[in-house]
Amino acid sequence: MDQDLIVRTKDFAVRVIRLYAALPKTTEAQVMGKQLLRSGTSVGAHYREAKYAKSDADLVSQLEGGLQELEETAYWLELLEEMNIFPKTKLKPLQLETAELIAIFVTIVKKIRSRRKVA
Repeated sequence: MDQDLIVRTKDFAVRVIRLYAALPKTTEAQVMGKQLLRSGTSVGAHYREAKYAKSDADLVSQLEGGLQELEETAYWLELLEEMNIFPKTKLKPLQLETAELIAIFVTIVKKIRSRRKVA
C-alpha cells in the first residue's frame, strides 16, 4: 500500500466533509450532499481495506469498489455544479482531485491485472 495514497484519500474525505458542511441547508443541497458525503468518504476506506486483501482478485475488488465510489462522487459534484448549488470555482479543485484519484486507481487495477496475466 502506498502511504501517500492513504494520506491522499483521507485528505480527500476531509475535503468532502468540509464541502458538505458548507452546503446550503436547502433540501436539494442536503440530499445531494449526503450522497456526496457517503461516497467521498468511503474511497479511503476501500483503499485501506485493500491493504488486507487475501489475493490479487480481492485487491482488485476493493480497488474497484473505491473506483465506483469515486465515480459516484464525481456525479454528485457535477450535479452540485449544474444546479448552481455551490460556486463552480470552489468545486473545481475537488473535481480535479476526483479525476486524478480515478486515474490512479485505474492504473493500479490495470497493473495488478497485467501481472496476473504474466504470472
